Amino acid sequence: MLHSMQSSTPAADAAMRAMFAARKQVFVDLLGWDLPVLAGRYELDQYDTRDARYLILSEDGDDHLASARLLPTTKPHLLNSHFADLCEAPIPTGPTVCEITRFCLDRHISAARRRVARDQLVLGLVDYALENGITTYTGVAEPGWLSQILAFGWDCMPLGVPKTIDGMMLAALRIEITPETPAVLARAGVIKAHVCACAEAA
Repeated sequence: MLHSMQSSTPAADAAMRAMFAARKQVFVDLLGWDLPVLAGRYELDQYDTRDARYLILSEDGDDHLASARLLPTTKPHLLNSHFADLCEAPIPTGPTVCEITRFCLDRHISAARRRVARDQLVLGLVDYALENGITTYTGVAEPGWLSQILAFGWDCMPLGVPKTIDGMMLAALRIEITPETPAVLARAGVIKAHVCACAEAA
């Protein structure tokens, strides 16, 4: 089930708690990023506010499979606050532009299930954009993840050349979302699984 949620506290919902715990396991424990950790279990930072939106793919309502955080670009966000040097042109911002951050695939599921979860989350991001008037996503990615994003075939372009920041090679990107995007993704093999449904939560 794919949830669209708004909250900034792990205690708010079982799916939220599972997501923040998975973020800690992936970004802190596995990748070694220097990020704040709450109660030794949950990864949260200064952008996990009530302005953030979360897409969470789960099983049985609380078992985390994949998730992403969306930040409004009309307020401080990662690209303009920390990674502006990655952009060779003005950073896309505005009420129809959101930044995708913390794209997280649960490290405890198999590679095959991660692939399916990845595709369902990508499609969920497209559906969310079309339903909420979002025309553009921005983000920052390492080369390996960037190559996957570009391979989806949608309207995606780098905002500058990759650079090394804090020991990581990173690139900024923008993705344009239109009503044709789902069909473009389908031609690239990114299709909805029949077991995934959409639900709203607040």
